[in-house]
Order: sequence, then structure tokens, then C-alpha cells
Amino acid sequence: MPGLIRGVARTAVVAGTATAVSNRVSRRQAGRWAQQDAREYAPQPAPAAYAAQEAPQTAPRPATQSSALSSADKIDQLKELGELKAQGVLTEEEFEDQKRAVLSG
Repeated sequence: MPGLIRGVARTAVVAGTATAVSNRVSRRQAGRWAQQDAREYAPQPAPAAYAAQEAPQTAPRPATQSSALSSADKIDQLKELGELKAQGVLTEEEFEDQKRAVLSG
């Protein structure tokens, strides 16, 4: 029975890590698209005759990456990692690696 629990817990950690990596890649790609859209749709300079009549426009701000993964999600992932470490499923080194990945993403 302990072997089964260890296997299931390890699978959960691997799946969690894969999800975190996938989310990070998605956020990075979304950030790139937002920057590309901001450049593409940035206001063009008006001709001199119309410059005095128009109000200045600002480019849309790209979405922040921190909004994609909330701090509550990070806390939940860290709690799960702590529980797995307390159960002996994760070694100290594995725990530190996973914690670093969650906090940097």
C-alpha cells in the first residue's frame, strides 16, 4: 500500500509540475502577443495639420503576467508540496526545486 501511495503522490507532483510549466509557457506567449498587439495598434503620428486638433492618445498597456497566476494558486501549490514533503514522498532537494519553480513562475 505505501508503494501505491508513493506512486500516486509522485504522479501528482509530476502532473503539477507539468501544469506549472505549461501555465508559464502560456503566460509568456500571451505576454508576447500583448506586446505585439500594442506595437501593431499603437497610434500613428498625425499629420501636422491635424496634430493640433487631436487629443494625444496612449497605447493600450499589455496585460501583466502576474495576473495569470494568482498568489492564492501559488500558496495552494506550496501547501501541496509541503504536505508531500511531510509524507516523505519528496526529498528536501526535490521540494526546494519545486518550490523554486512555483515561486519563479
